Amino acid sequence: MTSRSIVDEVEGKVAIVTGAASGIGRATAELLHERGAKVVAEDISPEVEKLARPGIVPLVADISQESSAIAAVSLAQEHFGKLDILVNNAARIVYKPVVEMSVDDWNWVMETNVTGSFLHSREAVKAMIPNKSGSIVNIASYASYFAFPTIAAYTASKGALAQLTRTLALEVAEHGIRVNAIGAGDVVTNLLNDIFDDGPGFLAEHGKGAPIGRAAQPREIAEIVAFLASDRASFILGAVVMADGGFSVQIK
Repeated sequence: MTSRSIVDEVEGKVAIVTGAASGIGRATAELLHERGAKVVAEDISPEVEKLARPGIVPLVADISQESSAIAAVSLAQEHFGKLDILVNNAARIVYKPVVEMSVDDWNWVMETNVTGSFLHSREAVKAMIPNKSGSIVNIASYASYFAFPTIAAYTASKGALAQLTRTLALEVAEHGIRVNAIGAGDVVTNLLNDIFDDGPGFLAEHGKGAPIGRAAQPREIAEIVAFLASDRASFILGAVVMADGGFSVQIK
């Protein structure tokens, strides 16, 4: 493996980042770009267009749609000539007990958190196989393993994403493609803005329950994405790297 410094760990690589308009996705798109990658920044929100600059091409699209996955990969290849990295970050959440949850609520979460990640992974792998290299990083959650009342669709989707990570990793390892995930804990983002008056504030307060005593900032998760996407993580395959401030190792 060629030695590189952290500042250029993804230099020359081409990435797709979903859910890139804000939060972890935006921090990841910006960090990968800072470290030398070219990026297709995809989000359903037109806010993603604010990321446009040399080396970052925004794409306004619903990631749960097959056509969007195809378009994102095509855009990366047309603008930058290849695809090396996929970051499946886009996510939705519904706060309702199971008995109050509709099929539409369930599907709304699953279509983005699971189906969108599956579709983008499938199309990305098709583009990566000829090059015999590539890295997919899925933003999972400590909710992949731990139950939280009123967010059953979200926890089920993140559990599914962890299993998709492991299974796909085994399928594509022979092609030089690595697939890993991050079990993110509470991160100060706007994920809960449609549910609470102050979504970031709620997450910051909830994060105090972790042994580290706080929630993460989006950039902290982006740093782990950059590492897993780089050649420095060349021996990590099918892992869910926990980044939850120690929540998953405490006993209460």
